[in-house]
Amino acid sequence: MRISRRAFLGSVAGSLLGCASTGRAGLKDLQDRQIEKSLARFGGPVTGNGFLDQPAFVIDDDFRPPQVPYEPQPGDILFSISKFLVYRAGHWLSGAGDPNHSAIVFRRPDGSLATLEAGPFDVAIVCTLDLLPHLSAYHGRGRAWVRTRVTPLTEEQSCRLTEAAMAQEDKRFARFRLYSQVTPFRVRGPLRTNFIGQSHGIDRPSYFCSELVTECLIYAGLMDAANTRPPATFPHELFYDQSINPFLNRHYKLAPCWNPPARWRPHPCNGCDSDSR
Repeated sequence: MRISRRAFLGSVAGSLLGCASTGRAGLKDLQDRQIEKSLARFGGPVTGNGFLDQPAFVIDDDFRPPQVPYEPQPGDILFSISKFLVYRAGHWLSGAGDPNHSAIVFRRPDGSLATLEAGPFDVAIVCTLDLLPHLSAYHGRGRAWVRTRVTPLTEEQSCRLTEAAMAQEDKRFARFRLYSQVTPFRVRGPLRTNFIGQSHGIDRPSYFCSELVTECLIYAGLMDAANTRPPATFPHELFYDQSINPFLNRHYKLAPCWNPPARWRPHPCNGCDSDSR
């Protein structure tokens, strides 16, 4: 039986699309396993929701008592530092420094608290994770901080944050746009950031971590789109409320709506032995 040229080309195209779909599914399974492996390797039990040291705009290993129980809420911003020097070196070369990762807390439609994160545990995907296993694993992997909200989000703000977060699942990590920050094509610069790097909203096909956090804050009405530059934003700006970039230094002030960063620990800490880091 003869087959028409159109039918033949259609069958070939269908086969190629099927292979691509299978390949994407296989990659997604691999990425999920990598994340699960990191959660199992670095995570551990948590007392309540964990505990926060006294807040301070500083990154070190000092214990700052008295601790308070962590009371998570939508809009909290999380930070971490990897133990793996190769990842930290890339951030330093691009002018990011520490901390080298960020995520945001939101409320799922079922009421549970989760984190939205681009590049969890250095896996090139955007996904949502249960809050406490996420914090525990980042604590075990290195260190973790939280910038808590001073006042809770309004119902509308929280719903918009949830809407933004749920629309990002399984998107790609913007690896090449992040790498471009060490090239002449970067959007960060003493002058260029005044004119380029504006918000693209929550519909981009890929994000890097602090870009995604910033876009979600804009969508929820918590930051002004005119004065933000998500593609030029690093976790450093969100952590310190200051930047070596003049434009970002003028406009990126999360205080007084967010408290300064506080070190998160899974258990109460008495002098902080090695297990509590």
